[in-house]
Amino acid sequence: MKNLAPDITRQRLLIEGIFSTDLDEERIAAYLEGLAVHLALRTYGQATIHATSGEGKAENEGFDAFIPLIDSGISLYVWSEKKFFAVLLFTCKHFDTEDAVAYTRRFFSAEQIVHQSF
Repeated sequence: MKNLAPDITRQRLLIEGIFSTDLDEERIAAYLEGLAVHLALRTYGQATIHATSGEGKAENEGFDAFIPLIDSGISLYVWSEKKFFAVLLFTCKHFDTEDAVAYTRRFFSAEQIVHQSF
């Protein structure tokens, strides 16, 4: 992919996995806030969390969440029935990818996890 803005620092990380912990809005907020603190990324607002609440297909029920960072943001998507999650970190500040993956694995009690930086 051509770098259209080489003067702007950007780091992106996608983490996907199968979780085995219980998730609700409080736990999702704790994850987003905790990950930001763990990676020394500064937030400037509270986590915003939406639950699909039966408005879509049953297999897609879950949560969509976001926390704004001074240096961009973290998004989280959860499929409750499948116990699947996807996290996207997009920052204008460098962070340790392996720390982000390890924190996420522990938080979600995820035995299966994959990640890709881009």
